[in-house]
Order: sequence, then structure tokens, then C-alpha cells
Amino acid sequence: MSETLPNAAAAPAPVNPLLVAWQTPFETPPFSQIAPEHFIPAFEQAFVDHAAEITAIEHDPSAPDFANTITALERSGKLLAKVSAVFYDLVSAHSNPALLEIDKEVSLRMARHWSPIMMNAVLFGRIVMLHDNRATLGLTGEQMRLLERTYTRFHRAGAGLDDAGKARMAEINERLAHLGTAFSHHLLGDEQDWFLELGEADRDGLSDSFVAAAKAAAEERGMAGKAIVTLSRSSVEPFLKSSTRRDLREKVYKAFTARGDNGNANDNNAIIVEILQLREESARLLGFDTFAAFRLEDSMAKTPQAVRGLLERVWKPARARALADRDALQALIAEEGGNFALAAWDWRYYAEKLRQRRANFDDAAIKPYLSLDHMIEAAFDCARRLFGITFAERKDIPVWHPDVRVWEVKDADGRHKALFYGDYFARPSKRSGAWMTSLRD
Repeated sequence: MSETLPNAAAAPAPVNPLLVAWQTPFETPPFSQIAPEHFIPAFEQAFVDHAAEITAIEHDPSAPDFANTITALERSGKLLAKVSAVFYDLVSAHSNPALLEIDKEVSLRMARHWSPIMMNAVLFGRIVMLHDNRATLGLTGEQMRLLERTYTRFHRAGAGLDDAGKARMAEINERLAHLGTAFSHHLLGDEQDWFLELGEADRDGLSDSFVAAAKAAAEERGMAGKAIVTLSRSSVEPFLKSSTRRDLREKVYKAFTARGDNGNANDNNAIIVEILQLREESARLLGFDTFAAFRLEDSMAKTPQAVRGLLERVWKPARARALADRDALQALIAEEGGNFALAAWDWRYYAEKLRQRRANFDDAAIKPYLSLDHMIEAAFDCARRLFGITFAERKDIPVWHPDVRVWEVKDADGRHKALFYGDYFARPSKRSGAWMTSLRD
């Protein structure tokens, strides 16, 4: 005789933190609650929501006006913007293998989502109607600017192409999304894979602060007690400027400049060629001779000829200055008994020595005054004097890494204006370089 168990109540589905209102100060992202597996479902929902909003604008039975077309477009896609901001912040600032795999899929799906929107004939027709009659609409300066930028974005995305052109442009967009993601991942991969261990004899000329950072970098890679140079710019540049070891400077310089060019799984040469080919094809679809002409048409320079003209005007004096600097550095090498020609990995080292000699200036003497906290304080004070804003550090705002600090920004009347996140240190999971992003527009 079998016994039937009573039906147990189904366990509630786990909540996706990306799809609910955030109960945090200022509704900031609750990073500790967000895991890689939350992103694909969140993007899927965001794509559906945004597509529905676009369809509603496209099929609005009312005559096009600024509110039901331009404003509606500007306000659409809030969930997509929310999810994207968190995702790309983590991919850039604190990535891991799971996020990088998701990035490959998301980049393709993002291209597939946006291409039909930006090349939607009905939607573009509404925008064109408003743009053609913009002088009669009584728009403010800000509204006129938004209308013009919206028209330009759609036009440059291929909204005016025929069906065959749109189909090919969509294919190009998808392929470029894949290639761009692969390019970035390859650079990060080479940066993460390479390091130079510094023994005691390899540290001559390096400051105590650099050695401390090199030890911290080693510890982060599971090499406690050692010191390493990584391919992060914040590690490479001070090493090239300070290390007395020419052989090690050469190794570091060559490794840094060869990122993505090592004939390994991270090699970017074929990717670069294909990106250039696809960019040229997309530009020609839009009626431009070159991708440079396409890119510059919507910039201050306007044409490649204008850029070349500027470069040619500065080329001779800039080259003369560079050659004079080279000769001065070569003379310093000879003065110190060196019997070698100045190489790229020597430039920063000898330029720093020459600067100290000419200016009678020692970095070490002022370094105590240039600590990170002092520089943050100085930057904020400058902003206060220029714009009347103040910064107060907040310890209750969730962050994506323990290194990150957050300040609340207020105007001269004490009203909240923004939050400023500062993430000042290099790490293997973070894209190198000086860059910024936003978590909410």
C-alpha cells in the first residue's frame, strides 16, 4: 500500500535584486546582493520592457509631437539603463570569469536589441517630421538640442538606409559588438597573466611606496611576501621612471606594449583588422568614404582634412622638441658612462633624472604632501571653490570592492545633488587606465 504525501507549498522564487526597488540610501545598487546569475534574467526582462515602450511610441495614434516622441524615447529603457550601468561597472571595475562570459552574450544581445530600434522606419519617420518642422514647434534651447541629437543618432545608425542596407548594418553591429568585447577581454587577459617578480636586488631606485604597492599586488595574486610589477599602467609607469635596472625596464616596457600582440589566445591582430574592415564598410553604407570621415562628421573637427591640417601645423615644432629632448637624454646617458642608444624603455627614467637636475627638485621631498587623502581633499576643495559644491564621505553606501569610497555631493544650499564613487587602486579584476563611468544618468 502506497502512501501519498500532501502537496508541499512551492518555495517562493528567489528575488532578483536587479528587478526590484533598492532599499538602500538614495536607492544605490546593493552590490553585495547582486551575483552574476542575476544579470541574464534581468537583461531579458529589460529588453522586453524597453521593446514594449518603443512599440507604444511607434504606434501612438496621435500626431508626432515632442512629448509623445522625443520625451517618450528619452524616458524609455529605464530598467535597461539600470541593469546595464551595474553590469558594465562590474565588468570594468571588478570582473571575474563568470561576468566576462556573460559579457560575451550580453554584448551580442544588446546589439540585436538596439539595431531594430535605431533603424525603425516608423519611429524615424516621426523624428524626421519633428526635425523638419523644428523651427515651428516653440521648443526651448534644451529641447531643440535633444531633438537634433536624437535625429542625428538615428540617422547615423542607419535609420535612413533601405532594407538591404539596414540588414547588413545590423549584421555589422552584431559582429563589432562581439569583436569589441573580445578585444577588451584579451587585453585584460594579458594584463592578468603577466607579472615580473622583483627580488631584493631588483628594487634599486624604487620608492618605498612603490615596493609596498608591488607587495600588495603580489598578495592579491596569492604570492604573499613577494613583490611584483604588473601590466597595470599604475605599476608600469612608475617602474619605468624609477628602476635603475635597464634590463627589467626593457622587459616591462615590451610586455606592456605587446598586450594583445603575443600570438597567444589573447592576440588581437586579426580582431583589429576585422574591426577596421567592418568600420569602413559601415561608413560606406552611410555615404562616407572612410570611417574617419564618419566619426569626425559629428565632432568639432568635422573632417579628416581638418585633423590632418592641425597635425601638420604642429608636426615640425613637436618633432624638433622631441629630438632636442632625445639628444639631452642621450647626453646624460653618455655623461653617466652609458654606451647604448636611448631606447623607449629608457625615456621616462632619464627624463626624470634630467628633470630633477634642471629643477633641483626631489619627488621624495614633497611626496608626504601628495598622499591620496591630500589629493582627494585638494580636488574637492577646487570643486567647492569653482562650483560651490561640497563633499561628505558616506560609509553606508554599498560598494563593489572594499577599496571603493563614496561621498555625497551637495550644492551651496546644502541640497543633495549626487554621489561620487572613488575607486583609486589598481587590481587584476579592474580595467587599467584613467577612466570613469556613471551608475545613474
